[in-house]
Amino acid sequence: MLTTKTFLKKTKRGNILKIVREHYLRDDIWCGSVLCKTCSMKEREKTLEKDLDHSSSLFSFPHYLVLDTNIVLDQIDVLEENSFENVIILQTVLEEVKHRSSPVYRRLKDIISNPDRKFYVFVNEHHKDTYVERKAGESVNDRNDRAIRVATAWYASHLAPSQPKGKNKHVSIVLLTDDAANRQKAKDEGLISCSVHDYVSSLENAPALLDKLSKRNFVLEGNSKEPLFPLHLSPKEIQDGIKAGKLLQGTFLASRENFLEGSVNVEGYEKFILVQGHAGLNRAVDGDTVALELLPESEWVAPSDIVLEDAEEDPGDILDDEAKMEKEKQKAKKVEREPTGKVVGIIRRKWRQYCGILQPSQDKNSIRHLFMPAERKISKIRIETRQAETLKSQRIIVAIDSWPRTSRYPLGHFVRALGNIGDKNTENEVLLLEHDVPHSKFSEQVLSFLPKLPWVITDADLERRVDLRNITICSVDPPGCTDIDDALHCRELENGNYEVGVHIADVSHFIRPGNALDKEAALRATTVYLVDKRIDMVPELLSSNLCSLRGNEERFAFSCIWELTKDATIVNTKFHKSVICSKAALTYGEAQARIDDKTLNDDVVKSLRGLNSLAKILKKRRIENGALVLASPEIRFQVDSETHDPIEVVAKKMLETNSMVEEFMLLANISVAQKIVEEFPECAMLRRHPQPPPTNFEPLVKAGHLQGFEINVESGKDLAESLDKAVKSDNPYFNTMLRIMATRCMMQAVYFASGMLQKDEFFHYGLACPIYTHFTSPIRRYADIIVHRLLAACIGADSTYPELLDKRKSHSLCHNLNYRNRMAQYAGRASVNLHTHLFFRNRVQDEQGYVLYVRKNALQILIPKYGLEGTLYLAPPKGQIAKVNFTYNEEEQSQSHGSIKFRVFDPVTVQLSLDRRNVQHEKLMLLLVKPEIPEFSVPSQAGSQQVEAMDVDEVKDVAPPPKRQKKSK
Repeated sequence: MLTTKTFLKKTKRGNILKIVREHYLRDDIWCGSVLCKTCSMKEREKTLEKDLDHSSSLFSFPHYLVLDTNIVLDQIDVLEENSFENVIILQTVLEEVKHRSSPVYRRLKDIISNPDRKFYVFVNEHHKDTYVERKAGESVNDRNDRAIRVATAWYASHLAPSQPKGKNKHVSIVLLTDDAANRQKAKDEGLISCSVHDYVSSLENAPALLDKLSKRNFVLEGNSKEPLFPLHLSPKEIQDGIKAGKLLQGTFLASRENFLEGSVNVEGYEKFILVQGHAGLNRAVDGDTVALELLPESEWVAPSDIVLEDAEEDPGDILDDEAKMEKEKQKAKKVEREPTGKVVGIIRRKWRQYCGILQPSQDKNSIRHLFMPAERKISKIRIETRQAETLKSQRIIVAIDSWPRTSRYPLGHFVRALGNIGDKNTENEVLLLEHDVPHSKFSEQVLSFLPKLPWVITDADLERRVDLRNITICSVDPPGCTDIDDALHCRELENGNYEVGVHIADVSHFIRPGNALDKEAALRATTVYLVDKRIDMVPELLSSNLCSLRGNEERFAFSCIWELTKDATIVNTKFHKSVICSKAALTYGEAQARIDDKTLNDDVVKSLRGLNSLAKILKKRRIENGALVLASPEIRFQVDSETHDPIEVVAKKMLETNSMVEEFMLLANISVAQKIVEEFPECAMLRRHPQPPPTNFEPLVKAGHLQGFEINVESGKDLAESLDKAVKSDNPYFNTMLRIMATRCMMQAVYFASGMLQKDEFFHYGLACPIYTHFTSPIRRYADIIVHRLLAACIGADSTYPELLDKRKSHSLCHNLNYRNRMAQYAGRASVNLHTHLFFRNRVQDEQGYVLYVRKNALQILIPKYGLEGTLYLAPPKGQIAKVNFTYNEEEQSQSHGSIKFRVFDPVTVQLSLDRRNVQHEKLMLLLVKPEIPEFSVPSQAGSQQVEAMDVDEVKDVAPPPKRQKKSK
């Protein structure tokens, strides 16, 4: 059966096109019920059961459920529970969910694919009895609601002849909808219908399920009181305001240090727009796309220097904590004021599921409690739960549902518990979820595309590759590295020049475009390195075996080979696919020891010495050209081989061999970038590092000036020279701290498609080079796999495919790569913080620190030994009286008490310990030891028992942690 729809369309040229859309209707689409005697189904097509366990007190008879679209979109957390079985998902609903929310659609598809859940998809849009035409004047939403009711009625009538005889055996159809009008229409048409809340309340395990219900239509008690927040503008008002230039659109970024402050990144504005106070933030959540009204310049304010945390207890729906902020606004000097605005509407929410802890209500009988997210940039969330006693000691996941004007906090619902607070596996799970790191096991479909073992190199493989197995190639990596993706060689040529090769694992040989393995690698985008584990981008068979360039094993590689003069000038460059056999897999320390040992002179050592001498020349030349040498505190944990708990912390040592490898990786990346952009100027995947705007450097320039140094930021070369000159003989760590501050002024380096930007925008500021890409780490970065495919096409070693040459698809892919890269970095830092907490659980000790920032009520202290920052509060907690008062000098960025003055970069001694008074919210606590201030400083731990006793025999062999990421710009 065929139904057609005809409509006319006007083209850009003014022509009229007649379009006829055909829609095929069938009568052989089955209902999926075992009960049915009408449909000619195969056994495997029968999903809906005959004998049903009806545990609902509202409907004591057997029944199938039909869900409307909003039930799926809003209540997917409940639907994932096993209490919902024998559910009919209509095509109308499935398609609407697909278009409105990809994450919910994927979760629904997972439920449908689980045969135990008995979810059946009925293609009602192509069944002759259930397809409905849209009526004149009828909205799409009303038409879809009618289609759902028609399909529900059809099921009831279709199954009627097949119904078993006997009381309580007749299977009914129940429509679940939270749309009151739709529910009433269904009842008027003789259908059984109810809301999801009523249905869930009637189930046997109702208390646990009620906690998971979305509270989108939740009404607060006392909702008749005055609203706390301004009304958001309607979508049309926002659209008109942006079009007229009265409003701005941007991404809201909340502050971690002050919950009453944030900023909005607006395209075209050099500086972020500052927003302050409850009314200014107006219910925006970090990551939301917001509509912003820029305030008149007379109302601009300066960013606050106060470290301000939200109240520990629930203050109720009042906004009484802006007094400090108001004082700061009045004190702010005109020169310090920044463009300021207020959020007037939400264009798009970026809500996700959040990990954190429950803060139970003081009222033991209350079911309403506060949830404290692990991410400090997220507001507390009010939820309803009847399991507070159980959940208060666990890490839990909560989703936001709504944020009414009358509520101080957003409203949400409990999703699931992760495990006990403080348990290392639970905390690792939290940081992976919080940073959106895909970490599930690789699916069978993905694994099916791996090569079968035993894997061997065939004669046909050798014919297509250059055989380099006789060359002395070796790899140099961190200790414990198993995913070795690069190796090098250097040998002297007859003409006195050097042949230098960088050989990179040929991952693209094993991962072919478009298959499940490729899609999974593209989704993950990068390997994530935590302190005690590694989340691989590709399955272990590739990452640690077939692609890893292990010592004395034959492997496929993609080689970049140069002829260099003795002063490291490139004479020529060649690229080819190769077969190599690494003669040694060394650590940085082992390679350095071989270079330094004058008694050694074998081929591997000769190669290493040649590489090292050339690398020094390359590095000197890069720095002379303006490349920056920045700093970030890096540490390494030694962990117990059985428990994997940290037992020692050591600072990472940088050797010449670290720099040696880095220099040749940089050179390879630059050479490959030049080649692929020459061949594919529109779709080459490159990496750029934008020059920071001058405003980014203001804290650095000010800090240098206060120490008597002028920091010139006109260009990267000027900055590099300024940093080199800024040295203080009485503070050897001063220059390092200045470089750490400079690092924080930088923009993020990002991937991009060459056809999307002008050539002068390709520049990499940190490396001071006009063009750059990533080629050298395809085991752990998907960008490198794309670059390998482009390079292979350049030299005729492989063919292209449409997506590779589509700059818009490459541009879209780059967005995901940049996001995943950023999240991987944050996850790595969070893992270091977690293990620092674990390390200090049984420790109280003094450490040398340096003042990094001076705030109005606190000092930010950097502890180099542990690579961590902590807040040393100078003001007592709320409600306590200060015994010692400090004076803040904004001009010279200092805090003083009597003759003692704290300035940026000053050394201090602090006592580090873990504050475990609140088991739900452990935090690292810093107390001042030196300089000594009576009634403020604490006694030194020197000479006392700092660490819990540990018998030497109890300490296991130290297991090396997984490979950390190599430094890459």
